[in-house]
This record gives sequence, structure tokens and C-alpha cells, in this order.
Amino acid sequence: MAANSVDKELLKGTTPFLVLHLINSRDLYGYQIIRHIRVLSGDTFSFKEGTLYPILHGLEKNRFISSYWQESSVGRKRKYYRISEEGKQELAARLAAWSTFTRAVGLLLASEVPADDD
Repeated sequence: MAANSVDKELLKGTTPFLVLHLINSRDLYGYQIIRHIRVLSGDTFSFKEGTLYPILHGLEKNRFISSYWQESSVGRKRKYYRISEEGKQELAARLAAWSTFTRAVGLLLASEVPADDD
């Protein structure tokens, strides 16, 4: 595995959470989400459109986000995504779960397996 790559299976379950986190900051369109994920992760995560848009559609289907079209300064229409109240609640729940998960993994990785008492 390359130095700056992550096993796709590790990332798989966290992508909706990462997308919700970004959209919670402000309304974003697809390319902005892709760019922010790449830049803010130090080029560790790199999403393709074929990865992002099914995630966005799933979040929208679950009513965690909504979308709207807006014309850009260059006259091109872009589809923006906005987090909903349900999405904010989901994000808070995922943040709590993530905190629990990373704490537990950290504890395990910092520990040695004790000798059996058998």
C-alpha cells in the first residue's frame, strides 16, 4: 500500500459521515466536496464523482441533506447540498460513535495482550 493511501474498506463506512461534516460547515456543490476532502485530508482521500454522487443521493434519500440549483458567477448552474436538521442530528450521533470507536481502537493498539491465567 502506498504511503499516502488508505484501504478502501476502512474508508467505506466513513464517507457519508465525512460528507455530512463538510456540508455542515456550509452549502457545497459536488466538485467542492471532492476538492475539500482531498485538500483537508492532505491528499490521503481522493473521491471520484462515481463515489461521491451515490453518497449524496443516499444522504438526500434519508433526508440528511437537501439540494438546490444555483447559477454561478460564470453563468453555469450548480447543484448545491445543504444539511437538514435530521442531518445535523445524524452528524452528532456519528461524531459520538466515531469518538467511542477511535478511543477504543487507541486503547487496543496501545495495549499488550496479558498472559493467560491458565
